[in-house]
This record gives sequence, C-alpha cells and structure tokens, in this order.
Amino acid sequence: MLGHGTRFRETHVHKPEALPLRFPDPGFGVTMRQVRSIFLSDIHLGTKACQAHHLLDFLKAYSAEHVFLLGDIVDLWSMSRGGIHWPPAQNTFVQKMLRRARHGEKVIFIPGNHDEAIREYIGSSFGNILVENDYIHTAADGRRYLLLHGDEFDQVTRHHRWIAILGDQSYNLLVRLNIYLSWLRRTLKRPGYWSLAGYAKRKVKTAINFIFNFEESVIRHAREKGLDGAICGHIHWPMIKEVDGLSYINCGDWVDSCTAIVEHLDGRMELIHWNRVVVPATPPLLAA
Repeated sequence: MLGHGTRFRETHVHKPEALPLRFPDPGFGVTMRQVRSIFLSDIHLGTKACQAHHLLDFLKAYSAEHVFLLGDIVDLWSMSRGGIHWPPAQNTFVQKMLRRARHGEKVIFIPGNHDEAIREYIGSSFGNILVENDYIHTAADGRRYLLLHGDEFDQVTRHHRWIAILGDQSYNLLVRLNIYLSWLRRTLKRPGYWSLAGYAKRKVKTAINFIFNFEESVIRHAREKGLDGAICGHIHWPMIKEVDGLSYINCGDWVDSCTAIVEHLDGRMELIHWNRVVVPATPPLLAA
C-alpha cells in the first residue's frame, strides 16, 4: 500500500494551490521518450473542441508498452446531435492507436458515458485494441491501480441525464470561447495559459463540491477492492494526490487541459500538461 514517501510528480495541474510548472520542449526534433504506460481520457473525438493536434504532438514525444484509453474517447453524444466534426488530426489519432496496437503495444479502451454505446462490445477486440469495462493495472513498482472512466460515480450522469447533457453543452461553449480568448491573450502578449472552463469550476462552489465528492467515491471504491489507488477521467480535472494512503489520479482531458498521465519505467506516475499552443494568424471562428 502507499504512504512511504512521495512517488509522484505533478506538472501544471489546474487546481487552486500554485504548483511549479514544467512544459515540454517546444522543439519537434526531440528523441521519443520511453515510458511504461500512457493514460489518456476525455479526448472527445468528433467535436470541434477536441485538440487532437496537441495530442498527436504528445504521442510523438512518448513511446510506451501500454496505452490506456479511459473513456469519452469518441463523443457519441455530440455526434448524435448532428454536430460531427472529424478533421484529419482526429483520424490520424485513431490510426496511430491502431498502429501502436498492431506493433505490440498493449492498448486497452475503457468506454465512458459519451461513448457508452461501445460498452456493448466489452470483451471484444478491434484491431488488437481490447474493450474493457474497467481494468486493474499493476505498475512497475508493484502498486495496483483500478482503471475506469468514472461516470458511475457521477450521480447527475446516472440519474439526471438531461441535466448532464445541458451541462455538457454549456461546458463546450466555454471551451469554444476559450479558443478565442487564448488567441486574444497571445496577440496581446499575455504570458501563460488561462482556462475559462477551469476558472468557472474553481469559482462555482457546487462544482468544487462535486469534484471532491467524485474523488472520494472513486477512492472508496478502490479501497473496497483492496487496491492502491485509482486512475480515471470524466470530470476534466487533472490531478495526482494522496487520499488516506491511496492514490487518486485523474487524466484530465484533451479539450481544455491537454493533460495525460505517464507511468515511468520505475512505476512513478507523472501528470503531463501538454501546453503547446500556436497563435493563429487570424482570429479563430467561434463555431455554433
């Protein structure tokens, strides 16, 4: 079990207290870094908010033995509403995952609520990518983590679907507004990255309470299973922290935070914030 010293490193996590920042090398000629595992969630393929181009840059920098896709990889909710957006970068991501699985990397896909239709195929494989409901991952240091999306611990998603859909649309609006604000900040030479959606979460008390309740529920479930921690997604709130001796790890997302979890060869978990933002030559259009 955990509790013997600090084993985790955090990188530019969106949470109230200040943390030291570590950004990737902006050069594209760096050697691919070998890690043991990569954990990704909430990519939301099929939407305009998906930052697949940043995700592809991240995948160019990291090679792994295992890749875990922890839900909401494809946003079937948005696509079912007629808002399909599938640029070449998103297609390239799918091809890269299939290629990695074909070349020997273990790729496991755990569907979330936005791609819940794929749960009908749990236990099946698609192009060597295995679909699971959840998964127990043993890290290199022997610690055992429950891998899941996490929507089963979201009471709104489970019992009030219409509220969840309304909240999803509101969040997508904030993310689209943030694209324009990011361009404006960089045009005005304002340093750093600022998230409108993250700011709203920090300021709204009910959102903070929801996040804390979600974290507690996930950790309680991992403890009941006799595990050392849990790695999940769903709430778009990247985090690594200790809760009563267990590790709570959230991957974040690729619509706002652009974050991922990597397991190093010695079992250490690190939260990577891939904040490589390119200023467009003209203001981005705010899509409806």
